[in-house]
Amino acid sequence: MKGIFPVDKFMEIETPFYFYDTSLLSKTLEEINREAGRHDNFRVHYAVKANANPKILNVIRHYGLGADCVSGGEIKAALRSGFPHDRIVFAGVGKSDWEIALGIDNDIQCFNVESIPELEVIDEIARAKGKIANVAFRINPDVGAHTHANITTGLAENKFGIPMEEMEPVIRLAVNMKNVKFRGLHFHIGSQILDMGDFEALCNRINDLQQQLERHHIIVESLNVGGGLGIDYHEPDRASVPDFKGYFNTYARFLKLRPHQTLHFELGRAVVGQCGSLITRVLYVKDGVSKKFLILDAGMTDLIRPALYQAYHKIENISSDGPMETYDVVGPICESSDVFAKAADLNCSRRGDFIAIRSAGAYGEIMASQYNCRKLPDGFVSEELNIDY
Repeated sequence: MKGIFPVDKFMEIETPFYFYDTSLLSKTLEEINREAGRHDNFRVHYAVKANANPKILNVIRHYGLGADCVSGGEIKAALRSGFPHDRIVFAGVGKSDWEIALGIDNDIQCFNVESIPELEVIDEIARAKGKIANVAFRINPDVGAHTHANITTGLAENKFGIPMEEMEPVIRLAVNMKNVKFRGLHFHIGSQILDMGDFEALCNRINDLQQQLERHHIIVESLNVGGGLGIDYHEPDRASVPDFKGYFNTYARFLKLRPHQTLHFELGRAVVGQCGSLITRVLYVKDGVSKKFLILDAGMTDLIRPALYQAYHKIENISSDGPMETYDVVGPICESSDVFAKAADLNCSRRGDFIAIRSAGAYGEIMASQYNCRKLPDGFVSEELNIDY
């Protein structure tokens, strides 16, 4: 299956650019709300790091999700887009003083704390401001995920979180502080996870940790299990909306929530991944010794995932229905790693053809750089181009 794109609307737009199908984004958000809404104590936050385009944030905020932020800049972006301050959580292994102060000044919902030194700084800054900061502790559960090594975060060897054996002493330390309030536990085992067994394993680990804490009379108000649900990069049209039913049902089935507890999720890629495509044009078709190169005006500066993670993205020539030919699809950046795909089968391509690199709504535009002094790509939503699907 090949995606349907309004190529005629693209003619006057300078490439490369990101195109977002907001009808698909809305469909995805409706499914999230429907499936999470089957469980009274489930709360969903959007992981802003996946895509902070203001037009995308406005749509997501409209559907009532909270915001999961990992920097002060993301907190500012969430507030500008109208996310309620008390639905913003702040995670990240290296929060600077100004970022902590920003969160405290805006009375955000919670800081997901990753170390004792960070906890002490939050307490100090809150004390100077005469405020109390809500904190949850990110626990490293030592649970592996079936995903790329660079996006696995829940193993003991990773930089994230507090080791399980330090969990109880850290909680007791927080309880004795005057300017922080312990609210809950936070977990995140990785990204682009498609095996629900990984989430089941996390549930089992959390169940054990909860029993351990309760034996010592420590009550946890809320649990945050992060996100991590993946998308289908190979068949974006057949699987345009991820399996949210299976995802939320896994937690409902295997996590032993107490009646007083809320369960928080931080979904990013699963929300926006499929609604975005990088639109680029063919600069040249170059005949090599043993292969053909399709040279695009987009490069690793516009979409770094293939170079950084060797990630697969489906690539389509959306202005040709010619016979299939095999190309190495590359960009113009002066780096050998500036390759989107090798031996990719596309419709016969010529200079000026439009190419869509699919499933690029997450970690695409947000990770773009100006290496080689290139211009950052623009992002357009379907409404701007008067497109009605």
